[in-house]
Amino acid sequence: MADRLRLEDCVNDVCPWSGEPVSADSLTLYKGEVVGFCNTGCRDKFEAAASAFDAAIEGKK
Repeated sequence: MADRLRLEDCVNDVCPWSGEPVSADSLTLYKGEVVGFCNTGCRDKFEAAASAFDAAIEGKK
Protein backbone atom coordinates (compact mmCIF):
# COMPACT_ATOMS: atom_id res chain seq x y z
CA MET A 1 0.00 0.00 0.00
CA ALA A 2 2.68 2.54 1.03
CA ASP A 3 4.40 2.14 -2.34
CA ARG A 4 1.24 3.46 -4.04
CA LEU A 5 0.99 6.57 -1.85
CA ARG A 6 2.26 9.71 -3.52
CA LEU A 7 3.99 12.67 -1.93
CA GLU A 8 1.95 15.09 -4.04
CA ASP A 9 -1.26 13.71 -2.45
CA CYS A 10 0.01 14.35 1.08
CA VAL A 11 -2.12 16.68 3.26
CA ASN A 12 0.93 18.07 5.07
CA ASP A 13 4.38 19.39 4.11
CA VAL A 14 6.12 18.91 7.45
CA CYS A 15 6.24 16.01 9.86
CA PRO A 16 3.80 16.50 12.76
CA TRP A 17 6.31 14.91 15.16
CA SER A 18 9.58 16.63 14.18
CA GLY A 19 8.65 19.63 12.03
CA GLU A 20 11.03 18.40 9.31
CA PRO A 21 9.94 18.09 5.65
CA VAL A 22 8.01 14.93 4.80
CA SER A 23 9.67 12.12 2.87
CA ALA A 24 8.15 10.07 0.04
CA ASP A 25 9.12 6.80 1.78
CA SER A 26 7.34 7.76 5.02
CA LEU A 27 3.71 8.17 4.00
CA THR A 28 0.63 6.52 5.47
CA LEU A 29 -3.07 6.51 4.76
CA TYR A 30 -5.26 7.78 7.60
CA LYS A 31 -9.03 8.13 7.27
CA GLY A 32 -8.70 8.22 3.50
CA GLU A 33 -5.98 10.88 3.39
CA VAL A 34 -2.24 10.61 2.76
CA VAL A 35 -0.25 11.86 5.75
CA GLY A 36 3.52 12.34 5.54
CA PHE A 37 6.37 12.06 8.01
CA CYS A 38 10.09 12.81 7.89
CA ASN A 39 11.07 9.17 8.40
CA THR A 40 9.55 5.74 8.89
CA GLY A 41 10.06 5.94 12.66
CA CYS A 42 7.77 8.95 12.96
CA ARG A 43 5.27 7.30 10.61
CA ASP A 44 5.23 4.12 12.69
CA LYS A 45 4.82 6.13 15.92
CA PHE A 46 1.81 7.91 14.40
CA GLU A 47 0.25 4.66 13.16
CA ALA A 48 0.54 3.11 16.63
CA ALA A 49 -0.91 6.18 18.37
CA ALA A 50 -3.74 6.58 15.84
CA SER A 51 -4.67 2.90 16.12
CA ALA A 52 -4.81 3.13 19.90
CA PHE A 53 -7.03 6.23 19.82
CA ASP A 54 -9.27 4.82 17.09
CA ALA A 55 -9.74 1.62 19.11
CA ALA A 56 -10.55 3.59 22.27
CA ILE A 57 -13.09 5.74 20.43
CA GLU A 58 -14.74 2.68 18.84
CA GLY A 59 -14.91 1.05 22.27
CA LYS A 60 -16.97 3.96 23.60
CA LYS A 61 -19.59 3.72 20.85
